[in-house]
Amino acid sequence: MSAAVAAPAAAHETAARRPRLPAWWPLAALTLLAAALRLSTLDLQSFWYDEAFTPVHVLSASLGATLRSVLHTENTPPLWYVIAWADSRVLGTGEVALRMPSALVGIATVPVAWAIGRELTARRATAIAAAAFVAVNPLFVWYSQEARAYGLFVFTSALAMLCFLRALQSATSRRLTAFAVTASLALLSHYFAAFLVAPMIVMLLFRRRLPWLRRVEAAGECEASPRATLAKTGTDRRSASPEGACLPALVACGAVVLVGLALLPLASAQGGHGAQWIGEWALASRLEAIPQYYLTGYSGSPLGHGIELLVALPILAGLGYGLWSVLEPAEEHGALIALAIAACGVLLPILLVACGLDYLAPRNLVAAMIPVSALIAVVVTARRAGRAGAALAALIAVAGLAITIDADLSPRLQRGDWRGVAKVLRRGAPAGERVITTVELGAAPLEYYLPPLHNLAEGTTVRVSEIDETGYSPLKASAGNPPAPGFHLVSRNDVNGLIVYRFVSPIPREVPEASLRRHVITEAHPEVLVAPGVLLLPASTVDQIRHDAERAPIRGTLGGRLEHVHQMRVTVAQGLDLLDRLALS
Repeated sequence: MSAAVAAPAAAHETAARRPRLPAWWPLAALTLLAAALRLSTLDLQSFWYDEAFTPVHVLSASLGATLRSVLHTENTPPLWYVIAWADSRVLGTGEVALRMPSALVGIATVPVAWAIGRELTARRATAIAAAAFVAVNPLFVWYSQEARAYGLFVFTSALAMLCFLRALQSATSRRLTAFAVTASLALLSHYFAAFLVAPMIVMLLFRRRLPWLRRVEAAGECEASPRATLAKTGTDRRSASPEGACLPALVACGAVVLVGLALLPLASAQGGHGAQWIGEWALASRLEAIPQYYLTGYSGSPLGHGIELLVALPILAGLGYGLWSVLEPAEEHGALIALAIAACGVLLPILLVACGLDYLAPRNLVAAMIPVSALIAVVVTARRAGRAGAALAALIAVAGLAITIDADLSPRLQRGDWRGVAKVLRRGAPAGERVITTVELGAAPLEYYLPPLHNLAEGTTVRVSEIDETGYSPLKASAGNPPAPGFHLVSRNDVNGLIVYRFVSPIPREVPEASLRRHVITEAHPEVLVAPGVLLLPASTVDQIRHDAERAPIRGTLGGRLEHVHQMRVTVAQGLDLLDRLALS
């Protein structure tokens, strides 16, 4: 009998001695996974237009010049460019260097998502799911590897949401200050942060009028959590307004509003530089792209609707099963908060389209996918959903991970390989003997990878022996035809979907800029690029040469022909002399 009693006791003692993993190990594992996904392939893909535009046209040696370029060429607040400028001063303007800030904040967003999940339901399962979705989602990974403001936009918006949730639970001065700072940083990262910050401000100021927001505070009071003992003394008393907002909350929210108002002159001066393409993209297609971006990433459209449906099925099943299982009060409370923020972040920009303010690009909604992910995590991992909910959450994460890995392996899901195009172009004639025509989205990348290319001035004629035409499908029917008399096709290269035609002439020939711009291989807006060593003939010089050539008689005698040739040489020499004087001036 005593042996029977001793056996379970010994087994219990052995189990107690086994080393247990710390409670934070899932967060550490997910953060390491996020770092591996973002850092291991940081330089795998080429810069695309927006990324290359920053080092080519925005970043300068001085911060002041950089900020002036932001004013005149960008349509984003200045915070990311300040960070990029500092980063370029230390690490340079290489692909890894300029993408590193986005990668680091992308990794840091994972623990923030974990904390958001804990704040919404106070459950570890919700925190794990929220962090897992952010760690592997292809949209978040994509913008964590892009040298633009979107990764910072996601991170600062997630921080603002976390600080908002903590301030909503316990409106201490410290928490409200943290919310004011992070919300201001989000506004300084991207103008669309206003659509996420606005509902947070409303909920902080009017929580007593919104019964579903009451959680910790005693009814009719605006005080700190039980852990903040100062709230129960006279040292931290708050004066509540008639609307139910405490004075510190009014001050904190007012500070955020002031930051937003201070950005309005900058937004007005920028005037939506380079945003014309948004209005040219059909609204129905943009609305369709919003869920597609979240399910299969920025570049996931080639995967087709079938893959989108496969990724969406576990999300829909998890949401349906979690709601059918009936959420507990704390879970319902958290789900409603996340839903309110996500709905405002997505729907308010859509409503502005109806008012004539059409800046609805799906990528501008990337930060709204943080509350969307949190909402999914809350519902799918509901306590009453049990193991089935946990299994569906794992399936959602696995699907996102599979799409992310596929993007690393499939060039069709990656940014255009302008780096590869530049490698092909380097095999041709020296830079001073050729001209390159490309689509608008190829200009900045080629200027980055083939410095010091620059745009050819309108009305100029160039003297070159090679013309390179680059672009992407669909091609014009005339693609492959010589762009000017005397040139013939020597090669055609397909660089992961980007097409390169090379035309050469046995002798240098004059080709007008207008002819080059008309003869492009795609329907996209054309750009003409040349290196500084290319001989440029201003339109006035070319017209003078043609005029003199037309007036010079060509006699049948040998002497007449020699006189004509001599006159032409003199005219060309005068043109070259004019160019030299222009260069010296």
